[in-house]
Parts: sequence; C-alpha cells; structure tokens
Amino acid sequence: MIVTATTLLLFFLGIGLPVAAGLLILGLSLSGIFSPFSLSAAMGEVAWSSSSGSLLIAVPLFVLMGEILLRSGIANKMYAALAQWISWLPGGLMHANIAACSVFAATSGSSAATAATIGTVATPQIKQYDYNEPLFLGTIAAGGTLGILIPPSVNLIIYGVITNTSIPQLYMAGFIPGFLLAGLFMLTVFVACLAKPAWGGKKLQANWKDRIILLADLLPPLGIFFVVVGSIYAGWATPTEAAALGVLAALILCALYRQLSMPMLLKAFEGTMRTTGMIMLIIIAAFFLNLVMASLGLVEKITDLVIGTGLTPLQVLILIIVLYLILGCFMETLSLMIITLPIITPIIIELNYDPVWFGILVMLLIETALITPPIGVNLFVVQTVRGKGSVNDVMIGTLPFVVTMLVMITLLVAFPNIAMWLPNFFAN
Repeated sequence: MIVTATTLLLFFLGIGLPVAAGLLILGLSLSGIFSPFSLSAAMGEVAWSSSSGSLLIAVPLFVLMGEILLRSGIANKMYAALAQWISWLPGGLMHANIAACSVFAATSGSSAATAATIGTVATPQIKQYDYNEPLFLGTIAAGGTLGILIPPSVNLIIYGVITNTSIPQLYMAGFIPGFLLAGLFMLTVFVACLAKPAWGGKKLQANWKDRIILLADLLPPLGIFFVVVGSIYAGWATPTEAAALGVLAALILCALYRQLSMPMLLKAFEGTMRTTGMIMLIIIAAFFLNLVMASLGLVEKITDLVIGTGLTPLQVLILIIVLYLILGCFMETLSLMIITLPIITPIIIELNYDPVWFGILVMLLIETALITPPIGVNLFVVQTVRGKGSVNDVMIGTLPFVVTMLVMITLLVAFPNIAMWLPNFFAN
C-alpha cells in the first residue's frame, strides 16, 4: 500500500498535474483500491471541516496585508533607509538586501512576496554599483526565505493547524532562529567579500544627517510588526484578529503615503484570492488524503515501520531531514508540508521531540527547498524580477546560502533551545 501511494503521487506530480488535483485523485484511488467502502462520501464534510476553522481565516488576511504592502511603496523607502545604515560593511547593499528581507518578512509573512518586493527595489543597483551579480541575486533569493520563519508566517499557521500546535508558541519559537539565520546570511556575505573584495561593489556614500532622517522610513514596517505580533502576546488578539489588525494598519499606512486607490486595492484583492484559492484547494485535498490514509491505517503502519527499525531518535531525525532536503528539490513547499506532516509528525511525537521545535525545523527545511534547484520557487521569483539572463546565475549565487542554511539546521538540532528558549521563558 505504501509503495502504491508513493508511486501514484510521484506519477501525478511528474506529469505536471496540479498539486491539489493530484492529492485528491490519489485519495480517491487509494480509497477505491484498498478500502472496503468508498470514502468519497465524506469529501463534503472534509472540505467544510478543513476550511472553516477560525485560524485559517488568518491566511487570506496575512496574504492581503502582504499584497497591500507590496503595492504601497513602503518597501522602497525601507530599503533606502537600510542601505544608508549598513552599506558600509564589506558587501555593501547585499547586507541591505538581507536586512530588508528580514524586516519585510516580519510584516508580509510570505517568502515569494518578500523576494519579489525586495528584488524589484534592489536589482537595479547591481550595475550601478558594480556588484557580483550571482551573489547579489543570491542574497535576495535567500533573504526572501525568511518570510516563512520570522513571525507572522502563513506557513507556521498552516503547520499549527495541521499538527494542532499553538500558533503563539510557534511564532515565539521562530524569532531567534529567524534573526540568527539573517545574521548568518550577512556573515556569509561578509566572508565572501573579504575573500573577494571586488564582489562587494562600490561604496555607497552616506552621511549621518541622511541616516537620521531616513530612520523614519523604518518605522512603518516595524509598526505593523509590533501591531500584529504584539497584540497576540499582549493577549489583546488571537492570531486571526491580529491579522485583521495588520490589514487595517497596512491600509492606514497606504493612505498616509497617498497610495490608497481603488486600482491598487483591486490588484491586492485579486492577488489575495489567487493565492488563498491555491492554498485552500491544497489543504482540502490533503485533508481528504489524510482521512483516507488514516482509515486504511497507513499512518500507523509507517510509524510502526520507522519505530521498528531500531534506529535511535537522532538517526530517525537525520533521515527525516535528508528526506525533506531531497523532496524539497522537486516539490513546492506548501505541498511538501501538507503531504508529509500528517505522516511524519506522529513519528516525531512518538520519539519525544517537541512539535513546536519540530515546526521551526520544518520551516528551515522548506526554506532550503525554496532556493534549491530545480523547483526552488524563490529562484524563479528573483529571475522573473531580474528579467534577463539565465536562472543559473541565481542558482549559483544561492549555493553559499544553502550551505549556511544547512549549518543553521545543524545548530538547531544540536541546540534545540535556539528555538525553545523564548517559549519556555514565557511559559515559566
């Protein structure tokens, strides 16, 4: 049964079938082949129960907030301010790319939106300041991955819904690893440009007067971040209510910047509906597939098979990490999460690993998938924004950052408190 399910799934993905359709057909196929009665009658109930939870309302709200910020011009001003403050480091504006991605990630919650927004602002600087193009593009693609780790994150919400894990705890656990990873990315650029100074381009001229004035442009994204995350931890709002507050704050900022218009809102609504529709279709199809697998006892069989191998918990964890790294080369990240988590999370819990800690590990693993060829989404987002040349340049530029991510994954496994210190501190 396990072999049949895996073969069918790989076949559906291999022929280019949309992920939601592939998952739904796989569930119907397994039900028809192995179940003594058809499970398709439960599809309506599964569709309703999997999509009507109040937590999932946060998904379109966070997507809408990111869409509004994407079209408001706030990112341009934020990037200019960061460029003035940190471009003196070896690597110049490449540090601004990563810092801007970190700040924007903490407001949009989306990796693709982060990479597209900062990429649009940053790529014209490559020729102007004579940067090494692959490395410069790599900083945008890698920095964009921070969108699913630094709160608020849509992917962490989906992880929490699938695994029944506390969203506030997941958000708290994502802070230190998220900003530590951003620091490691900047260290990677620093070392590369010390070794090859020509890669760091020309120095951007800056003075303290301009830096102080431009500090005001960092306040809007930071303000939204504190509105969203602060309202959750102050106990004033649930994650869903905080997402609504974030949308309201983004609209107010748009009005203040005189970017609020009906055409802008219509584009933001359209982008939100497209993204949310794709996410919800995948979730519904995946929940139906999970019902089929649970009814057939497939999850229990896989768990017993893994536990029965006699491997230590660490060895099993390493196998899971390798599995995610391999699958991440060929699967879109949301699909990867939804397909694997219902099977792997019971194994992790059986091995006494904390599901909150594992959630952060999964985010790091799918972040790596975002910049590993051939399907790395951020690679193509950055190449699309760039609009010329070969995507191979972006792939080459991200290689040092893939290594950095593997170092971060190793650190998290070796020192779980990197993620768990904040949740444990506030729990006591």
